[in-house]
Amino acid sequence: MSLVIGTTDRVETPHPQLPGTSLATRTVHLNGSVTPSAYFRWKPWVDRTLAVLLLVPGLLLMSVAALAVRLTSRGPVIYRHRRVGRGGRLFWFYKLRTMRHDAENGEPLWATADDGRVTRVGRWLRRFHLDELPQLFNVLKGEMALVGPRPERPEFVQVLLGSVAGYRHRMAVLPGVTGLAQLNLPPDTELCCVCRKVVLDLDYVENATLGFDLRILACTMLNMLKLPWIDWPRLLRVSRRVAIVGCPPQEENNGRPTPAGPVSPASLRCPAMERATGGNDSTPRLTATTRFAVDPSRKPKPR
Repeated sequence: MSLVIGTTDRVETPHPQLPGTSLATRTVHLNGSVTPSAYFRWKPWVDRTLAVLLLVPGLLLMSVAALAVRLTSRGPVIYRHRRVGRGGRLFWFYKLRTMRHDAENGEPLWATADDGRVTRVGRWLRRFHLDELPQLFNVLKGEMALVGPRPERPEFVQVLLGSVAGYRHRMAVLPGVTGLAQLNLPPDTELCCVCRKVVLDLDYVENATLGFDLRILACTMLNMLKLPWIDWPRLLRVSRRVAIVGCPPQEENNGRPTPAGPVSPASLRCPAMERATGGNDSTPRLTATTRFAVDPSRKPKPR
């Protein structure tokens, strides 16, 4: 995979809604190799320091949420399972339990918007993302970062590695509690959703900076306030629009009805991937574009 950010591949025009900024289009090739930003050399120290600070209010919120889970449903308060981290290494991933204790019956599945397995308290925890707070301990242990590609379960990774171009490159860095893809795209319900998230994950891997991390974290916390009339990603310049040849437009895809129940990635198809592979099982070669707001005085990073 290569993020081409040269003068011929990055095109900027005045942003229609943000004075003083430009709207840039960047070409993203989802095959080859990826070079993480130099920021990742010292990013773990930033993440651990911020995680300690966030745990001050986070422990109180976790205690209240854990008590609500305990009083309203059977099963453990903390739900843990294996996730795939940097370099394909497995680690224990922690969340406050938001589903029935027998939700999967041994078969891992993607959740959907109106998933009947989610408890009443779990819906509120998911709405405000309070179920993710225990992952601050994963950050302190060095297994996760505050910002990065979201970790996936090994059962899903086995399917996605052979189905989505560039998927393995997102594991070049520590997975994150939040990320650029999570701010801009809905939960996965089909492979086109995964493809778009991979585009943004790889965009982040090659272009991460401390300022970019702080804007993503600020946007994540402000989004938790659920103020629908404020577009925080656009205001903080972390908004992205992804286009992949062969996949439905992002807006059209986001408006599709979500599946009625949990989804297995192995049952999903992506028209762009099928077209790129010609129907065989080889990893497809795809090119995508991302659109985002930038400071016009900032020069593209030399490659």
